[in-house]
Amino acid sequence: MRLIFKFAALAYLCVGSAASAQGTAREPGSTGERVERIATEPARDVGLRRATIPSVLESARAGPYSLAGTRNCAGIVRELRDFDGALGRDFDAPSERQGSRAGRIAEAGGRAVVNTIIPFRGVVRELSGSAEADRRMQAAVDAGLARRGFLRGLAQARGCRR
Repeated sequence: MRLIFKFAALAYLCVGSAASAQGTAREPGSTGERVERIATEPARDVGLRRATIPSVLESARAGPYSLAGTRNCAGIVRELRDFDGALGRDFDAPSERQGSRAGRIAEAGGRAVVNTIIPFRGVVRELSGSAEADRRMQAAVDAGLARRGFLRGLAQARGCRR
């Protein structure tokens, strides 16, 4: 069990220092963000690293269909941009190639290796609280997706330009 904690701490330190050295936030869904997420899974599984829910997603959880901040097109467009920053590109945005086949295979291999590091991973995640944190994050993402869809419909109905 000590080896698992040491590896998780090492992964956390390596990836955390690489991310802070870069000094910029990674775009959700980018290759760098996916690599960081895979490398830090053991640290999140044992509770050494917690994901923070962006404030725009927290507010969406409170009221995904609220009309607050939607008095004019500028407010709607600003909020839509905030959601795009937190959630990544929307479905109808111009597509970007999501990496090569070799990259996707490497990602799957990396995920498989990381998933075998912690025995009884599901139990460990429940005991450490990381499974509950993931459920809260997923609920916030779901609310954010609903809010973004609501705002897009509202913007279209009002003739707002993005």
